[in-house]
Amino acid sequence: MQDIADAQGTPAYVYSRATLSRHCEKLKQAFAAYPTLACFAVKANSNLHYLREVFSHGLGADLVSLGELERARIAGVDPRKVVFSGVGKREDEIVAALDMDILSFNVESEFELANIARLAAERGVVANISLRINPNIDAKTNPKITTGLYNTKFGLPEALARRLIGEIGEMSQLRLVGLACHIGSQITDLAPLGQAALRMAAFCAEVRSDAPDLKLINMGGGLGIRYRDENPPGLDDYAQTLISAIRPTGLKLVIEPGRVLAGNTGVLLTRVIGVKTTPDKTFVVVDGAMNDLLRPSMYDSFHDIVAVDEAGPGAEVIADFVGPVCETGDTLGKNRAVALPSPGDLFVVRGCGAYAASMSFQYNSRPRAPELLVDGSEVRVIRRRETLQDLWSLEQEAEARPLRSACNSL
Repeated sequence: MQDIADAQGTPAYVYSRATLSRHCEKLKQAFAAYPTLACFAVKANSNLHYLREVFSHGLGADLVSLGELERARIAGVDPRKVVFSGVGKREDEIVAALDMDILSFNVESEFELANIARLAAERGVVANISLRINPNIDAKTNPKITTGLYNTKFGLPEALARRLIGEIGEMSQLRLVGLACHIGSQITDLAPLGQAALRMAAFCAEVRSDAPDLKLINMGGGLGIRYRDENPPGLDDYAQTLISAIRPTGLKLVIEPGRVLAGNTGVLLTRVIGVKTTPDKTFVVVDGAMNDLLRPSMYDSFHDIVAVDEAGPGAEVIADFVGPVCETGDTLGKNRAVALPSPGDLFVVRGCGAYAASMSFQYNSRPRAPELLVDGSEVRVIRRRETLQDLWSLEQEAEARPLRSACNSL
């Protein structure tokens, strides 16, 4: 890590190609006993080089925007292994996915169903769709990443889905190929997932006669990893839970893994700027910040923070690891026992392969950190560090235009 920091600077995201490859193969092996398509949740890590590695193992893509669709296409995804999720698909996004002839749209509302039907009819094509069911099941995870309850914006209640299935049967521009469900992220208890899978299998049995083209049951993703003291289930138990529930339907199983594949493939490498002490706290100020890793600020999540080199005989302190961003919430880790560091010391923040770089941003006009892929003895830059000029490269000289008359009265 010292060599990487010297060559590429800090902060930086560092990924292991070998770990990512191993995770992809282990997932495939766990589900080998039943026809299963794994569609990687692109939002977890959307780097093109990262996606190419994932797709090289035969995985598809679960995506939620036109940008993610284009990233998956450029990275070489098989369009017939793409599912398009999300509650707010714009018309241009729907059209692009129709043109790409993806496996299925995960439909989440009546207005979305109507939009897809209209746009498919205008283009003279048939859209493959899956209805995303909201089973009102608590995933027992952080409320901000719970998606299977009625108080969230996702999915359709079963009663509404039953009605829509009858209407879809009369719409020649739509083909109902699947039923979908996703109850949350960072799930460490298989019981809610098992309950949701059984509900989906039962719902499938209820509506099967009205949905002759059903081929898929999509159980989403969300399996958690260990960040601190969690005890997440293994992939084999995860697979068995879903397969045992879905097997009686005879339908192909679709899953949408993200964090479980990517989370432990990467770290955030950061350097100590200095140590600050107040009457209440000791702060280790590092050059990584909330714009590089948002999860602790947004979710109060825990990431292990470890010194790159073994500490010397210095005194141990309890400290908060904080960044330079001008927000009290700019924290990477609170109340960590650490040998008192010195300026220039290197630390790694673990569990940053998922939802770190993909959620990064430029607040305080901080250029985004590079992404580096370690492949054996080689280190490849798979996204360069942004320059200061990159920050304002899109801010062209404004062209003065007269306001429309309707705006003049504002």
